[in-house]
Amino acid sequence: MRTLIANGTIVTADGSTEADVLVDGETIAQIGADLAGTGVTADETIDASGRGIIPGAIDVHTHMELPFGGTFAKDTFETGTRAAAFGGTTTIVDFAVQSKGQALRTGLDAWHAKAEGNAVVDYGFHMIMSDVTDDTLAEMDQLVAEGVPDFKLFTAYPGVFYSPDDHIFRAMQQTAKNGGLIMMHAENGPSIDVVAAQLVAEGKTDPYYHGVARSPIFEGEATNRVIRLAEAAGVPVYIVHLSVVDALDAVRDARDRGVQAFAETCPQYLFLSLDDLGNGFEGSKFVCSPPLREQNPNWAELWTGLRRNDLQVVSTDHCPFDFHGQKELGRGDFRKIPNGLPGVEDRVDLLHDGGVAAGTISRERWVEIISTAPAKLFGMYPRKGAVAVGADADLVVYDPNRTRTISAASHHMDVDYSCYEGRQVRGASDVVLSRGSVVVRDGAFMGRKGHGQFLRRGTAEYARLA
Repeated sequence: MRTLIANGTIVTADGSTEADVLVDGETIAQIGADLAGTGVTADETIDASGRGIIPGAIDVHTHMELPFGGTFAKDTFETGTRAAAFGGTTTIVDFAVQSKGQALRTGLDAWHAKAEGNAVVDYGFHMIMSDVTDDTLAEMDQLVAEGVPDFKLFTAYPGVFYSPDDHIFRAMQQTAKNGGLIMMHAENGPSIDVVAAQLVAEGKTDPYYHGVARSPIFEGEATNRVIRLAEAAGVPVYIVHLSVVDALDAVRDARDRGVQAFAETCPQYLFLSLDDLGNGFEGSKFVCSPPLREQNPNWAELWTGLRRNDLQVVSTDHCPFDFHGQKELGRGDFRKIPNGLPGVEDRVDLLHDGGVAAGTISRERWVEIISTAPAKLFGMYPRKGAVAVGADADLVVYDPNRTRTISAASHHMDVDYSCYEGRQVRGASDVVLSRGSVVVRDGAFMGRKGHGQFLRRGTAEYARLA
């Protein structure tokens, strides 16, 4: 099958140019001006006039079917990747979970079983490590060899995922040997638990106090600490879901002194605030960790961090729980509210609207933070994240002027609310291709369950972003 995407503007992290793209099978075969006029033939031609042709977006932080607080995140690999495709995302990297006392292999095999034959677009895995032992350290080497080169550890959630500093440091030393990458959830969990217990004892149980308990200081302190541990181990480190200036300053300081400290933020920290946690128990819809922060100065500073490359990536931390029956588990005690927000479908358009359309970032930088930078940092480039001959034909025909209104009534995520209900955004995906196959066209699903393949990833191209 040969598909010609004609008359559009190719937008990449490196620049924009008016050109056509010829797809042959699953890969990009040719790029050039007026390919049809030069004699190129195709089975199908997609007219991209007035629109951009961008590399498919990559979300490197999702949690499909994640167990949390006695329940599970609602989206499966089928529903979650289908929703991702509607939003212009053609690759996700999800987190396989090692349960306490089990091998890394057990957790990874369980996630392979969840995804295989179900995903609509391509997927990879990171590995959550909840136990750092001699055995699991040895397992890390094998996972890197199998294309799962990243390992997430936590300074939060004591008793569940929490790792003390010496365990984190040992894992970092292991990645110094095998080329893997440590990803860190950086909040001071033990201190947060003290404050949270005190608030509940005072009768302050509403969702708003979830945000109060998880002070910006606790995120800033933990971010600085894990960066220092990585510095001592001589390895890069990646901070997930950075939410606040206190943590951003720690990353900036580290990068200024030459440390390979990388970080992502998420749409919720750019468009939602601590105020959304108010309004009684309705605020439970917005409970995630780290929590939503004060709008000022955090929104502006995070956007500045994206412009200046202090932050390299915007991911979603997509982890949806229904308001009814799941978030409600925390009525009377905010500590029992399942942590997580839906967002895999809305990221690309939110960032185009709040970034490109608002004049905050260029369209090239937008492509970089949603696609190219995650591809480079997580061992997928240039197969993914590029519009280049030989790359996978993961492509989006994107209309920068089309507007749509975000709503739970029309989204494709399997969750009963939207964090951005009623928000109008400018910019939308018209045609989405995954490895050369059209999976979404003009709002209609054209893909199939099982099209998505497991993506064996290499170690990161750190030098390209340092």
